[in-house]
Amino acid sequence: MSKGSREFQVFVKPVGAVCNLDCQYCYYRDKSSLYPAADKFQMTDSLLEKYIVQHLEAASGPDVNFSWHGGEPTTLGINFFQKAVELQRKHKPIGWRVRNGIQTNGILLDEEWCNFLASEDFSVGLSLDGPAELHDSYRVTRGGQSTHAQTMHAYELLRKMQIHTDILCVVHHLNVRAPLAVYRFFRSIGCQYLGFLPAVEQSPKTATGVSPHTPPAEEYGAFLCKIFDEWIARDVDRIMIQTFEEAARPALGLEHSLCVFRETCGQIPVLEHNGDFFPCDHFVDPEHRLGNICETPLSRLLESEAQRNFGAAKRNTLPRYCLDCEVLALCNGGCLKYRFIRTPDGKPGLNYLCAGLKSFFLHSRAPLADLISRQRAPAPRSRTATTKAGRNDLCPCGSGRKYKKCCAAR
Repeated sequence: MSKGSREFQVFVKPVGAVCNLDCQYCYYRDKSSLYPAADKFQMTDSLLEKYIVQHLEAASGPDVNFSWHGGEPTTLGINFFQKAVELQRKHKPIGWRVRNGIQTNGILLDEEWCNFLASEDFSVGLSLDGPAELHDSYRVTRGGQSTHAQTMHAYELLRKMQIHTDILCVVHHLNVRAPLAVYRFFRSIGCQYLGFLPAVEQSPKTATGVSPHTPPAEEYGAFLCKIFDEWIARDVDRIMIQTFEEAARPALGLEHSLCVFRETCGQIPVLEHNGDFFPCDHFVDPEHRLGNICETPLSRLLESEAQRNFGAAKRNTLPRYCLDCEVLALCNGGCLKYRFIRTPDGKPGLNYLCAGLKSFFLHSRAPLADLISRQRAPAPRSRTATTKAGRNDLCPCGSGRKYKKCCAAR
């Protein structure tokens, strides 16, 4: 079986779009409509083993990462992930290290779950949108009830068990107006790893062309700038913010690690509960279905012409306006899914967030350059730079944390 020629990460959706919440801005919650004949959205044991074997065969090793997403993957229960870990141990080559990450809303996490996650050294991405009044604007139960207290309970359990936790904050049209309240909340709870995900959804039915929950691009830029100013003044060495790390990478001679800012994409495909393969979880639709691992091995799908063409389209379809932009190297046009507005000269293909991203990159450029020149730059985490470190060694990225709690968990 051929190995993949490039690094990859698969967002595995073992329960499809099934979720125990009803987050109004979720771009994945309607994907179950792709499978109208399905009576159950759950990856079977046989398909789970097939996937794990194919993932290991496609990986170059010796460090292999599995990423479990949804929907809400914890609705499958601990047993499913215990089987996954057992199968990984069964099939991994001698000397290889397997790591797992799971993205969750935290509602089902209890001590039993956290004991399992800690014992198997899972990293966790926890969805949390700020203080209660902002988080509960959209992240509610199917009955419309608050989820903030339950999410915070999960966060405290994760901290208690010393489980590496990245907080993912969705930025919508409400919390975008309160950047410092959002940021200071995360600082107050001891957050160390923070990512911002703008809730952008095109909607031709509205006058603005986007859904009501979508933040205005300029406000998103102001949100990042205000948080950046406070972060760089007092928290550079305490909190790692993904967008700010990415803004520093080109000046450090490093390739972007976050897909939305890379020159090309396609390194983070999606595997649905039935084995269907899609190039990205923003493009899970019939048009972009590239195959199924029951019919075509994962390694071939990863290297397929269709997958490569999808990734190259990010670079090849940029309008001249972007190619001439002074911050092109920082954003590379952003996510393909958000390129639905026109440039000032009327050409299609401009990112909806362009104005906001450009204002942030211009705003942060000089302070980051000064930070780098004083050798106080945020240390971007790189798998290639850390593969020789032992799990309990200090991470070579310079963070001061153990490798297993830093780059190994990415």
